[in-house]
Amino acid sequence: MVSPPLSAEPEIGLSVEEVGTILGVADGIAWVEGLPSVPVGEVLRSADGSRAWVFQLDETLAGCILLDQTEGLAAGLRMRRCGQRLSIGCGDALLGRVIDPLGRPLDGLRPPETEAQQPLEARSPAIIERDPVSRPLYTGNTVIDTLLPIGRGQRELLIGDDGTGKSALALDAVIHQRDQGVRCILVLIGQRRAEVAETLRLLAAHDALAHTTVVVAEAGTLPGLQYLAPFAGCALAEHWMHAGHDTLIVYDDLGKHAQAYRELSLLLRRPPGREAYPGDIFYLHSRLLERSTQLSAALGGGSMTALPIVPTQLGEVASYIPTNLISITDGQVYLSTKLTAAGMFPAIDVGTSVSRIGGKAQHPAIARECKRLRLDYLQFLELELFTRFGTRLDEGMQARVARGHLLQALFRQGRLATRPAALTMAWLVALNEGRLEGLPGPALQARLDALAAMAASAPALDAPRADWVAAVQAVTGG
Repeated sequence: MVSPPLSAEPEIGLSVEEVGTILGVADGIAWVEGLPSVPVGEVLRSADGSRAWVFQLDETLAGCILLDQTEGLAAGLRMRRCGQRLSIGCGDALLGRVIDPLGRPLDGLRPPETEAQQPLEARSPAIIERDPVSRPLYTGNTVIDTLLPIGRGQRELLIGDDGTGKSALALDAVIHQRDQGVRCILVLIGQRRAEVAETLRLLAAHDALAHTTVVVAEAGTLPGLQYLAPFAGCALAEHWMHAGHDTLIVYDDLGKHAQAYRELSLLLRRPPGREAYPGDIFYLHSRLLERSTQLSAALGGGSMTALPIVPTQLGEVASYIPTNLISITDGQVYLSTKLTAAGMFPAIDVGTSVSRIGGKAQHPAIARECKRLRLDYLQFLELELFTRFGTRLDEGMQARVARGHLLQALFRQGRLATRPAALTMAWLVALNEGRLEGLPGPALQARLDALAAMAASAPALDAPRADWVAAVQAVTGG
């Protein structure tokens, strides 16, 4: 009888594990001692289930941002290295969902079954990996789509005082992407719960949740989560961009994000600089926004368009954070309190606003029709100052003023009333053909309504101009 073989002896080896000790916990920050080789960006875990993210390394201590904090977290507990970088689950399962910066659901539904993990911090694409911005991204806003066009892959800053309509403008752009094949990520940073609930209600009411993921870090959350929120949203958009999709991400707003970063930096005893912000505040937003681009065809041709929002105080665009963001982005849309007070909505100051790239991405047909539109409108704004003092104008000047008032009426647009590109092209042709001149307010609105009904069956933008003229004449009578 053959004896069964002896079982293999267990291997004996040396296992080394770094275990640190928490020295202090306060205001979403933990100081950990005893982790000599831990790198910045690694996740730590304690026995009670709390998690922390290594944010700063001192000579003997690691300053960590708390991601999950239980009631039992206190000084003296042990922290172990996980050997993992901070990442978030990505995939189509996140469309229509509301999550926090760590990917946890906030909408009361089951956790989404994601298909991949994307690191929150990643390098921006190299120059050779990018293509020029050449395709338009229509926001549904008349002023932007004609005078300040945005291209897919562009970074356009929305700037202005509180109450001027920056968030409403961005929300309109998100809603307008419903039928444009663009996936949207809306990042809400430091907002009150009532504001978040109203935003979600508007998205649901306009069937915009199906193509949108909302990343929320409320005002009451830990400052670390508010700091991570835009990077989490960027990681989601980056995943879809590398898969060949066009994406639009809204950061609402980066002013509160900078304040959260300043709070974390001061708690971690970093040297304060101008306005108590740390010295790398510019690098914080530049490494975030540089990840938005138009990828080359070899990498799938996807794009990430960014609409960062930053508030100003008393219209001061030359303050610290706004000037940083202006220098990083490809243009800015400035919303004026004076126009808001005058009842001009959207309150976009055309003279201060600029789009440095979008003109190259504007559709040639629309670009041809609005060739002199910006110049005519700016000249009207200057001439209007003289008319307020009763200055007599010659017939040529009076015609310019009349055209300016017509443009002002055409640029007025209610909230959540986006206009498709076909309607923009239709009223531009009608304007240049003289079909909108001399109409009183109600008659002008009726003609615009007729053009909007025609836009559903309008010729393609690439169609000959004669086809557009014929379609406009059929609507306007003759």
